[in-house]
Amino acid sequence: MQQEVSTKNKEFLKNLGITEFNEVQSAVIEKAKSSANLMLLAPTGSGKTLAFLIPLANGLKQNTSGVQSLIIAPSRELSLQIEQVFRSMKTSFRVTCCYGGHSTKVEQNSLSENPEVVIGTPGRLADHFLRKSFDAKTIHTVVLDEFDKSLQMGFHRELESIFKSLSGKQRHLLTSATQLDKWPEFLPFTKPDTLNYLKDEAASKLKLKLVRTNTTDKVETLTRLVAGFNQEVCLVFCNHRDAVERISGLLKQNNLEHGILHGAMEQIDREKNLIKFRGGAHNVLIATDLASRGLDIPEIKHIVHYQLPPQEESFIHRNGRTARMHATGKAYLVLALDEALPEYIDKEIEEIKVPSKLQLPPLPQFVCLYISAGKKDKISKGDIVGLLTKKGELKSESIGLITLLDFSSYVSVKRSVVPKLLEGIKNEKLKKLKVKIEVAN
Repeated sequence: MQQEVSTKNKEFLKNLGITEFNEVQSAVIEKAKSSANLMLLAPTGSGKTLAFLIPLANGLKQNTSGVQSLIIAPSRELSLQIEQVFRSMKTSFRVTCCYGGHSTKVEQNSLSENPEVVIGTPGRLADHFLRKSFDAKTIHTVVLDEFDKSLQMGFHRELESIFKSLSGKQRHLLTSATQLDKWPEFLPFTKPDTLNYLKDEAASKLKLKLVRTNTTDKVETLTRLVAGFNQEVCLVFCNHRDAVERISGLLKQNNLEHGILHGAMEQIDREKNLIKFRGGAHNVLIATDLASRGLDIPEIKHIVHYQLPPQEESFIHRNGRTARMHATGKAYLVLALDEALPEYIDKEIEEIKVPSKLQLPPLPQFVCLYISAGKKDKISKGDIVGLLTKKGELKSESIGLITLLDFSSYVSVKRSVVPKLLEGIKNEKLKKLKVKIEVAN
């Protein structure tokens, strides 16, 4: 049974478009009322972001000056996702997101206005603490999201620097997808209250399939496999970015719509590709392990391991992108004939054949449009919907995901309506601003 939901939390649920909190979220919301230091151990897809944002929002105080809450996440994408969820809750509090690849000057200007919530990556936040971009003394809540991942990625020094600037009296909410063997010394506590939801449920719902192929035909075999999913959402994992680029090159030659994601890409290109993937303009994403944890990406039917990771833990996190919570999914291992299965995989795995000829799937249902104005231009999602429905004469069911960035926005619309829509709004203004609206490149 869920705990009684407060009036404020009911408003958050309404704004988020969901009917109730799940088991994990309800437990964290209730436990956070009495716990100064709380650790949530839970798998990917269990709703951790909302689990810590609700207690955080409930703890924010009106009519006080200064930053009240700090959220530290290991990646830019995760930081931006958290910001989007917080904004979707429609609180009266301001939020700023700080991360590498983003304008430091823009961030400093935002921080000088004392937002109540600051979200960011360890490196960029440590830099702002060093610059004294804001006063840390007012922070009363610190969230360490995907804390184990931050430590694995080597952010120990940056986190230590941040915690030296804090009062040490703040409360802490931590999330992790794995158990921590040792607590870092920079934390002002050693034994937090813990809620453990790490169960091997996904393994029982996930079906593993093996695809064998000649080494020289591996990319072509993968292409035929992915095309056969017929636009069901698919995530292909590689160990190295050169493999991502190589696969992408062949998919482009075959006119198979897809996106890519790896650490060497420019930040804006990473953001655009994730936006397209979330919004259904791309249903195939080729990625390194950057996409294995913490990213808010849609329910995925198929996980494909083009290259298997050396560690079982990485394999588990990749597979955690599908068979999430109460869903089922499939994971495929594409192995050359001379590649052996690693020790952590059952040798009895079912082997399947892929079609001998490439049969291209239909194009994705949605197209992603770019709009040359965003949050800093005071543009809202409602402004964009208004333009598309009133001037563009679109029905609401033709409009998909809308994402606002600082100085640009992206919106998914049904492919069938795009030509007429662009013709109809090409000279229209958005909130009195002359903007460029075109298919996102």
